[in-house]
Amino acid sequence: MAGKRQSAGVIGLGIIGSRVAANLRKAGYEVWVWNRSPKPEPNFLASPEELADAADTILIFVSDGPALLDIVRKLTPSLTARHVLVNHATVGAEEAAEAGALAERVSAGFVNAPFTGSLLAAEAGQMVYYLGGAPELMGRVMPILNATAKSVIEIGDVRQASLVKIATNLVTATTVEAVAEAMAVLDRHDVPLGKFAEAIELNAVCSGVTRNKIPGMVSGSFEPHFSLKHMFKDIQLAIGAGADAGLEMPAANAVAAALMAGIQKGWADLDFSAIANHYDYPGKQAMQGGPTPDLKGGAAAPKPQRKFGLFGGGRKD
Repeated sequence: MAGKRQSAGVIGLGIIGSRVAANLRKAGYEVWVWNRSPKPEPNFLASPEELADAADTILIFVSDGPALLDIVRKLTPSLTARHVLVNHATVGAEEAAEAGALAERVSAGFVNAPFTGSLLAAEAGQMVYYLGGAPELMGRVMPILNATAKSVIEIGDVRQASLVKIATNLVTATTVEAVAEAMAVLDRHDVPLGKFAEAIELNAVCSGVTRNKIPGMVSGSFEPHFSLKHMFKDIQLAIGAGADAGLEMPAANAVAAALMAGIQKGWADLDFSAIANHYDYPGKQAMQGGPTPDLKGGAAAPKPQRKFGLFGGGRKD
């Protein structure tokens, strides 16, 4: 069914999965796809079971651990030793291990490959994958991963790959929360926020996160490159991993509170940088005096009502 060309299956056609599938086609793979909600994609199949008949390597882009385990259970009756499942979802370490055990019971392979890189990186084929699994299995899937990546980092076992991804997202989320608070302070003191962007550009804390998120946080444009609800899920995973190790995580808990408050205000499907809307500067100041990256733009989040206290947005005067 898959023909003579190399074949790959993609399950989950959201922001990332759909773009990975497109780049695999460009790289010469025959790509078979499935999504819970039907989409007008080439080679869209009726079920995960049909996809397993068509492709030996199956890339899974779902939202969380329960969704991953559900998909793996649906696939297992159709899996054999020729199959390798590649998980790209950010899930807990034990959820990744359980998915791997389910595949192993039917002699299929399992590789954990959570990633960094949101919409723009996926479009450009510049993902970074954190790879965990048996060396032989990692070698089998490496060509497919390299077709959509700028780097593949071999981490260790499947649990370790999940933990590295969770840890990097914790740093990303806390960085954006710190930026949101810093810009709120400057706005209250009438400092042009473009000057903050210019200062950060030449500061040791400058990163892809600050370059990508600051312009949208100033303008109030929160096209979902990485949704707020998914970042909240990932921070919960980080808090859980810390609790398992007996650690207190005050920064993670503070970010989780900001993200939860954003979900309660209806921002769940916006980019997670929409936590800037806990303050009242997004969309108010022009981006003057600082770098202006080429953004694709998007719908602004609803303006928050002015109020005081935790995450209050209004001035007191």
